[in-house]
Amino acid sequence: MKLSWGTGIWAFYGLFVLMILAMVGMSIVQKIDLVTDNYYEEEVQFQGKIDKINRAKQLTTPLSWEVTDTGIRIHYPTELKGIRGKINLYCPADNRKDRSVPIQVGTDGTQFIPSQKIHTGRYQLQIDWQANGIGYWNEGTLNI
Repeated sequence: MKLSWGTGIWAFYGLFVLMILAMVGMSIVQKIDLVTDNYYEEEVQFQGKIDKINRAKQLTTPLSWEVTDTGIRIHYPTELKGIRGKINLYCPADNRKDRSVPIQVGTDGTQFIPSQKIHTGRYQLQIDWQANGIGYWNEGTLNI
């Protein structure tokens, strides 16, 4: 059986249309997450975040954290009192894994977040905290 040029062109055109429809279908079901729902409002306040980062870098005893098998331990500067704020665990791969925890400093100047409350994955740790009325910001990447 011999195919003519016209049949080949129509077959090529039909396959092209099917490919385009498949690509449109895949793009419709693709999940797209923004870093935050109110992205534009936070962008306006970005200079304030830069100021907080610079203040956090100037501390004599910087805020630090460690990831263990049982969870995340955050060490706050012992010379600062009245620490309050919020800890965000942002998962770039899936916003359903995002967690927000209020800061609750223990008597030893640390806070422990158990790993049972956190799904495994890569997280962006964002700590927005205040002490003595002055704001600070620390961030880093965690693998849990």
